[in-house]
Amino acid sequence: MNRTDATWAVGRVTIGTAVRLMAPLRVYGIERVPLEGGLVMAFNHFHWLDPPAFGISSPRTIYYVAKIEAHRVPGLGQLIRAFGTRSIRRGESDRDAVRAMRDVVREGNALGMFVEGTRQRSGVPGEAKPGAAMVALQENVAVVPAAIHGTQHWRLKNRHPASIAWGEPMTFEGLPRSGKGYREASKLIQEEIYRLWQFLVEMHELGRPLLATPP
Repeated sequence: MNRTDATWAVGRVTIGTAVRLMAPLRVYGIERVPLEGGLVMAFNHFHWLDPPAFGISSPRTIYYVAKIEAHRVPGLGQLIRAFGTRSIRRGESDRDAVRAMRDVVREGNALGMFVEGTRQRSGVPGEAKPGAAMVALQENVAVVPAAIHGTQHWRLKNRHPASIAWGEPMTFEGLPRSGKGYREASKLIQEEIYRLWQFLVEMHELGRPLLATPP
């Protein structure tokens, strides 16, 4: 167990307990996450609760990427780096960031990416940017999509419940390692996240049953 794994082990008990108390969490399809090997995890994003919620629901340590501005916030920057988070310059070409992300999966770890690039204020998943697909295609690893629902409605006073659905690993054999291939793979990832999110909307309408299988 390395230092990042140890930090996550403590975080699942401390931060994880706090998140579950603030936003009761239900998770579907967790058995789909491969327990070994490099992979990319592709998520949608509504709220600051999303990173810890995905983190505590995952059986793998997640190495997130976050905009460099977050790393510069006193206290927050040190915290997220302790959890293995890498920095990126949002909206800019950052070869060092891409190299760092590829290193994560090349070393056999799980890279976590919020594929829309920023929180979605509309309350529905948005367009997937090409970063996750690019890393997956360049390193020939699978993408595991997952969606979260409920945190877009969360407020401290309502403690709205949230749910996560994990999808089947996606591979992109035959797609070129080029802009065209990244765009095509990103569209497939976007569609799968939206399908998982729609499943969660239905689960919430049904009262969030304990057992259900995502599409």
